[in-house]
Amino acid sequence: MKIKSKAAVATVAAKKTTAAMKGAEKPAKKAAAKPASRRIPFTVRAETGKAVYLAGSFNQWNPTGKKMTDKKKDGVYSTTMALLPGTYEYKFVIDGVWCIDPENVDVVPNDHGTMNSVLTVK
Repeated sequence: MKIKSKAAVATVAAKKTTAAMKGAEKPAKKAAAKPASRRIPFTVRAETGKAVYLAGSFNQWNPTGKKMTDKKKDGVYSTTMALLPGTYEYKFVIDGVWCIDPENVDVVPNDHGTMNSVLTVK
């Protein structure tokens, strides 16, 4: 059996400590959890054959940014938007006329003296 000197044991312990400290200096980088977007449906009733769009704070109020479709030709226009958690204001644009969502009671005044519909995504 080989007996190690105290100096040799201390050197081995110091090397192990130094190696452990080097690992501790660089903490593992954890990817920040990104909030997941959710697909949010929007629907509005209008006469068949109308040009219907969805505009809001989520698309810089582009009046033709998100076209809505009437798939069944029954006057129910729909679309979906992938939205992150947050609060959004929006309106429907029907043949160029800006309209609040008649099914949504959450509204706020805007800078134009009218109202915007409000949606909160959790």
